[in-house]
Amino acid sequence: MNKAYVFPGQGAQYPGMGKDLYDKNSQAREMFDSANSILGFKITDIMFDGTDEDLRQTRVTQPAIFLYSTILATTIGNDFDPSMVAGHSLGEFSALAATNAISFEDGLQLVYKRAMAMQKACDAEPSAMAAIIGLDDKTVEKICNSIKEVVVPANYNSPGQVAISGSVEGVDIACKKLKEAGAKRALPLKVGGAFHSPLMEPARIELATAINSTSFDKPICTIYQNVNAKPVMNPKTIKENLIAQLTSPVLWTQIMQNMIADGAQKFIEVGPGKVLQGLVKKINNEIVAESA
Repeated sequence: MNKAYVFPGQGAQYPGMGKDLYDKNSQAREMFDSANSILGFKITDIMFDGTDEDLRQTRVTQPAIFLYSTILATTIGNDFDPSMVAGHSLGEFSALAATNAISFEDGLQLVYKRAMAMQKACDAEPSAMAAIIGLDDKTVEKICNSIKEVVVPANYNSPGQVAISGSVEGVDIACKKLKEAGAKRALPLKVGGAFHSPLMEPARIELATAINSTSFDKPICTIYQNVNAKPVMNPKTIKENLIAQLTSPVLWTQIMQNMIADGAQKFIEVGPGKVLQGLVKKINNEIVAESA
């Protein structure tokens, strides 16, 4: 059976995540303790005993989700046998570490640098995101393109569910216009700023330096990347796509459709929550989707 392993992104975190792994598995405990040393603070304290608010800090959220996902994939051991992988936004780093394209240590450092660079970009210019429910992609794109303020489709999550991203005013105007066009809902998202939009350009430049100075290897299987939804194994191309990801939309619907077309028979979500399993079912309700 062709298994597709998928790794969640920001928003999947919850208090206490990873504690069961830490308590029950010596390899997981070593990796968590190593992460505390690499980051220079005890992220395990925040993950295991912190509040929702503590976990929502970008500097914590992104490395915490990366840690939980990659350590979970490691503890699966020989049962981790992907035919293909993909990760939603931040989850792309987890997917790359799980498939040996980057080391655990390098992946964690890149994710932390990414988080700090994105936070800096958010602080420099007030920005926002919103989830648009019940409109087709083309209508969302057309309306975003008609607005003079910065606002773009950022996450194509499933048919009829697109997140938009941009300036506070741009997102506000777009939400009103999209509702007038027939959107069932336009929900502001609790995120630090305009991820996957042109407003992340300063973060993209900063992250590019870090990614280009990090060693990448060929992964153990194809990874379907966010920026083009295509299967990739070439380390140079993986790097280029990873850099472009910060200012490009996440083509998740297209990734799922391409993986299914390429033979994926079961999707296994590796990380906190069940968000990606829900999206798989919205895209194709005949496909098996479960947690690792």
